[in-house]
Amino acid sequence: MIKRGIAMSVIELHDVKYVYQSKYQRVEALRGISYNFQPGKVYAIMGSSGCGKTTLLSLMAGLDVPTEGKVLCEGISTGDIDLEKYRRERVAVIYQDFRLFPLLTAAENVMYPMEMRGMKPAAAKKRAAELIRKVGLPETVLDRFPAMLSGGEQQRVAIARALGMDTKVLLADEPTGNLDSKNSEYLFSVLESLAHDDGYCVIIVTHDEALGKRADEAIRIHDGMLA
Repeated sequence: MIKRGIAMSVIELHDVKYVYQSKYQRVEALRGISYNFQPGKVYAIMGSSGCGKTTLLSLMAGLDVPTEGKVLCEGISTGDIDLEKYRRERVAVIYQDFRLFPLLTAAENVMYPMEMRGMKPAAAKKRAAELIRKVGLPETVLDRFPAMLSGGEQQRVAIARALGMDTKVLLADEPTGNLDSKNSEYLFSVLESLAHDDGYCVIIVTHDEALGKRADEAIRIHDGMLA
């Protein structure tokens, strides 16, 4: 349980810079961003298209390392560890397009990261049912394939799968982008509960001003820098 009043950072950004370099051009996507993210809070990273917010999320997700500066997770730099292991053990990403495996049932999708960590199928199936309930879905969805679910249901299955990774950092890339207002509201409530009740550090990239206002902290990026 998170002890209130004690400042702890699970993700730290230290003067993070990132440059896209090609034969024809050089683009400074991030130009020196520093920020600390604590457990128990929902953060919204906001800004116009092309400002660098998705690049920043990708660096925190371990898809790449900064050109300069450091991304630390629980004090460990992503530049000093195996990124595949980092993505498997330290952060979970929730995507706008859900990215569920179409030929696996909802239960099998949620079980996948648990079985990858060596959990036995019976235990993984039981845990999947618990996580499906946690995100507000009935157990009847467990045996359904993604195509049989609504967009809101698919996104909640994606969150359940992320929770199955057993990490306290949830990164969400435009998680409400494909949802209507009712499902967007419910989805944010789920993420908010995970942060405030269960101590997750939830970091959301979003264009949605309403979500930004509801987040515990809203971070605006302009031209690769904190606005």
